[in-house]
Amino acid sequence: MSTNIVVDNYIKKAAPFAQPILVHLRKLVHSACPTVEENIKWGMPSFEYKGLMCGFAAFKNHCTFGFWKAVLMKDPMLVANAKTEVAMGHLGRITSIEDLPSDKKIIGYIKEAMQLNDDGIKVTKTKPITVKELVIPKHILETIKKNKKAFATFEVFSTSNKRDYVEWIAEAKTQATKDSRLAQAIEWMAEGKPRNWKYMKEYR
Repeated sequence: MSTNIVVDNYIKKAAPFAQPILVHLRKLVHSACPTVEENIKWGMPSFEYKGLMCGFAAFKNHCTFGFWKAVLMKDPMLVANAKTEVAMGHLGRITSIEDLPSDKKIIGYIKEAMQLNDDGIKVTKTKPITVKELVIPKHILETIKKNKKAFATFEVFSTSNKRDYVEWIAEAKTQATKDSRLAQAIEWMAEGKPRNWKYMKEYR
């Protein structure tokens, strides 16, 4: 297995719960694609085979694993998750090896991703969407920072996940409701949950 020391170091620095997950995923990638090359892209490990193929990341409370061309793959879950930031990775939130699909299924995904690169199929670029800049009120951010777990989650959230919470709090009509929503938001974020977690399969 041809590995890259920068990925070794990334895994060593990951939280204890994350290390066996990353090691396992790494072995599966190399098993399915013996000629894969490892690198660091955007601060996270990536696996390259005739171009970018897949990659993983570790956060304080969960890991993610995704495919560069997931939107073109056959599994409806991968396609759906590739079209939204809410999924936090194409396999959802991974907190243990038990959260992963079977090794056979993951290897199948990897081989499908390899085939897409073999065939030179590219993801169609769409016209950039202008997104309104997210302005976080100072008092909301300062209150979130007082809870270390909540702030850790908030920091790694996508812009859309942050916006869900900030706008939900800011749109309340009374100060009492704003305070109540902020307290609820902090409680959920401390548990690693996005605003609409009740409607997401991985939280049920």
